[in-house]
Order: sequence, then C-alpha cells, then structure tokens
Amino acid sequence: MYSYTKAESRERRKLFVKGLRQSAADCLDPEIRRRIERIDQSAAERGAQELAALHKVQADARHDLAAAKAAERTAPRAERAAAREARKQAEQRVRLAERAVHKAEQS
Repeated sequence: MYSYTKAESRERRKLFVKGLRQSAADCLDPEIRRRIERIDQSAAERGAQELAALHKVQADARHDLAAAKAAERTAPRAERAAAREARKQAEQRVRLAERAVHKAEQS
C-alpha cells in the first residue's frame, strides 16, 4: 500500500512526465528514476504504518465487540436494552474497521 502526500504526488507526476519526455528522446537521466523510487519508498513505508494502525483499530474493535457481547449476556433484565445498543454500536465499529482495512489492502 502506498500513501502519497499531495507534495509527493505532484513531484512524482512532474518527474514522470519529465522522464517520459526524456525517454522519447532516448536520453533518460538516472537521477529521475532514483528520485521517483525514493518517493515510492517513503510512500510505501507510510502506507505500511497506516495499514498496521488500521489492523490495530480493527483488533481493538473486535475486542470491544466481544466485551459488549459478554456484557449483554450477563446484564440484568433492566439493563439489557442498553447493553444491546452498546453491542450494536460495537458491531458497527467492527464493520467500519473491516471496510477500512479491506479498502486499504485493495489499493
């Protein structure tokens, strides 16, 4: 997963176009390729950190859901409705976290 900043995207696009022109003229500067690879490497590192953070959020959401389910099962009748709502909110957080992880892994 790559996570480019706006500045990196602009710089990479500019270098790509410059490299495209140079390759058409058959005089490609190796510095352009190195700079693009440096940008890609930093974006890949940032993407890996973001993906790890998303996996942590997903694991925390699953843990919270398990706790909410246990609380719902052990809640007295008077508090069961509130515990059910807490469980439903925890399930929603898990779904959101899973979608975010899936989306990040696809890109």
